Amino acid sequence: MLYILYGQDDFSLYQALEEIKAELGNREMLAVSTTKLDGERLSLNELRDNCNIAPFLSPRRLVIVNHLLSRFEPRQSKSRPGKGMTKFETELGEWEGLPFYIKQMPETAVLVLIEGKISGNNPLLKKLSPLAEVRTFPLLRGRSLKIWIQQRVTNESGSITPQAVDLLAELIGGNLWAMSNETEKLLLYAPGRPISEDDVRQLASYVQEASIFLLVDAILEGQIKTAQRLLHQLYQEGASPTYILAMITRQFRLIALSKELSGLSRQELHDKLGLASSYSLDKTLNQAKLYDLEQVREAYGKLLEADLGIKTGKYNDQLAVELLVTELTSS
Repeated sequence: MLYILYGQDDFSLYQALEEIKAELGNREMLAVSTTKLDGERLSLNELRDNCNIAPFLSPRRLVIVNHLLSRFEPRQSKSRPGKGMTKFETELGEWEGLPFYIKQMPETAVLVLIEGKISGNNPLLKKLSPLAEVRTFPLLRGRSLKIWIQQRVTNESGSITPQAVDLLAELIGGNLWAMSNETEKLLLYAPGRPISEDDVRQLASYVQEASIFLLVDAILEGQIKTAQRLLHQLYQEGASPTYILAMITRQFRLIALSKELSGLSRQELHDKLGLASSYSLDKTLNQAKLYDLEQVREAYGKLLEADLGIKTGKYNDQLAVELLVTELTSS
């Protein structure tokens, strides 16, 4: 039995994994026969050995592998931009034999491959898809996200106004871990009445941090209008220009570190960067793909100029940050 769960919505992915566990019997007994493996450094023989072990105290053995497919994610060749993939990046090597092994895998084994964002052109995904139950979990956006918020509140026997739903969707976006936390707090804050837009503004502690993530996303993707809107939104929420500058600098620092430490495993990266969640790590790694080290150095130069401009009185702090955001987005 093979499952492939992938996508940026790791909240829904985690729930799907918990549902699979629930279908396999007693959770405590299953835990004894559950193994988690780091796919970034895994060999096919190691995977076989773990799947072939007989389960103990449980009818099934669960083997969970993180980030195996992403090892073979096609990337454009730097030497020939836009002209296909390099040979090295598309070869599967020993993993060509994985589909053959899946067909022979013991009936007691349940293998779950977990990934973040991968493309439909992933060569290992293509080979395994006919043999697997594949579930995708893209980040929820727009109407889908608003429906999720409404259902989440309703399932907890609460109610929420459409305006409050719209504001939550705008401020927090598709991070359902944060959204779940915020809706839980809002339900406790507004018992017996609909959650209002004012409730969201007063209670959503994640708002500024989420907006900073969205602002850096917009900067890296060159979306100047979105960046300017988010910047002014942060001002309206009471964020100071120096706080915004510090948070932008912090994110570029994380991007630079993630590039320098690219040889480490995902767990080692998570620990080195000191991030609170896998969502934050995924966001940082995805942002790092948009910049090479020279562009990061240039961004640092602009950040330094803005900081010096404020400290020397060349610009007031708000103007300095607005000019910085415009320059970073344009570049």
